[in-house]
Amino acid sequence: MEIFTEVDAQVQNLRALLGDALESADLVAVIEGLDDMHAVDTITAATALIHCGERIRAAATGVIAARSARDAGQAGLAQSLGHRNVASLVQEITGSTRADANRQVRIGESLRASATTTASPGTAADGGSADESEPVALWHAGLDRALLEGRLTTAQHDAIRQGLADPPLSDETTEGHEENDALMRDLWEIAADQLIAAAAHDTPETLSAAARAIRDRLDSEGAARRFEERYARRSFRVWTTLDGHKRGAIDFDDEGYAWAATIIANALRPRTGGPRFVDAEEKARARSLADDPRTNDQLTYDLLLDLLRAGSLADAPAVFGTRRAGVRVVRVVGADDIADPIAHTEDHLDTFPAAVAEQQSCDAGSVPVTVDSRGNPLDVGREHRLFTAKQRVALAVRDGGCRWVGCDRPASFCEAHHIDEWARDDGRTDIDRGVLLCRFHHMQLHHGGWRITRHGKDDFVLHHPRGQTSALPPRPALKYAWTGFEPPPKRFRPVA
Repeated sequence: MEIFTEVDAQVQNLRALLGDALESADLVAVIEGLDDMHAVDTITAATALIHCGERIRAAATGVIAARSARDAGQAGLAQSLGHRNVASLVQEITGSTRADANRQVRIGESLRASATTTASPGTAADGGSADESEPVALWHAGLDRALLEGRLTTAQHDAIRQGLADPPLSDETTEGHEENDALMRDLWEIAADQLIAAAAHDTPETLSAAARAIRDRLDSEGAARRFEERYARRSFRVWTTLDGHKRGAIDFDDEGYAWAATIIANALRPRTGGPRFVDAEEKARARSLADDPRTNDQLTYDLLLDLLRAGSLADAPAVFGTRRAGVRVVRVVGADDIADPIAHTEDHLDTFPAAVAEQQSCDAGSVPVTVDSRGNPLDVGREHRLFTAKQRVALAVRDGGCRWVGCDRPASFCEAHHIDEWARDDGRTDIDRGVLLCRFHHMQLHHGGWRITRHGKDDFVLHHPRGQTSALPPRPALKYAWTGFEPPPKRFRPVA
């Protein structure tokens, strides 16, 4: 659809919902008079209109950034208008924060780079020569095109672009570097395509995390380097301000953050949407925590101090003899016993070098889970009414968290749902017939008329009470964990 046709259509939708003679002062009162669905239609139309404007703004920002390049000096467009750089100009025009202005500049520069890169036969995106029959574009050209066509928001585009970053290119003196660089660009393009598809139901935060995880799997050497860099930056600093306030700041390394986040999440789960408890004693503890007058931040602080006190007073056998917090690290080992150089946490799918998984295995043991190329674990039959602890591990390995559309709750916050009822459907407690759902969505499914179905080992399908359906595909980062990648086929594109 032409962009101004889309703008006109959304304006007409808003006119039909809110009336032609709408005064700004009456806006809230008019929307208050709408029924529920029309109120939702209003925000949907307004959002579509905003997205059209954002696409135009991003394209204009990219052009202005090119005309304000540093080598233009004071003759640059932004500089001639009295601004140090283009971000300062954009911030003044839009009234946005500096961070948002910088994001707009990044997106605009990406769009312009794709639009102006020579894509004619014989010229590669990096300026080198290419086969006459193989026009080449930048790896993120599809990402930029998805934004301009309205399939991505600017926030989603930036999350994917920043998360994937640019593919690592070989030293020009390395033999075969041209073929390797072309392969890496193709892999990055495939990753961008998969994340574009996931953007239909994932938030920018989820897309950013998935993009970083995929980048680490495609570039294991770079992942190890980034891990070491974050480890080298680890620090814990305490100080007293001039007015006597006691302050502290922590810069975590990856493994330390995973432990801290898991301990805090386990402690606060009854207040933050964790799974329901069936044991009477656990219910009482959860109720006590929910009724506690302290804020979550205060509870976290007190927990940290309790841990420090306990650690300082306990001897080594007492500390290391206790049951450890549940930080599971998943490492993929192929049928040929070749292990993936990258591992990931069960919660949040944060990536680590394989050495971290080996360290964890030595310290806490391992649970082998056999899966197929789509991450589906083996069945165990109808032996138990409830999923066993090992089955829960398998579900967490496969799902990575709540499978509901757009939900980002990690596996530790989820409950196992039988898509077939035990009595009515003669449901088996098989992993293939179970799915992880967070507490909120599990309750919504049972009490709101929703249901989930699955044919064989295809994707799960969520059925809306009104009849609509939505596929529940696996998380993009997990697709990379199970399937890996063969060199992609050569691609041909029309000449620009």
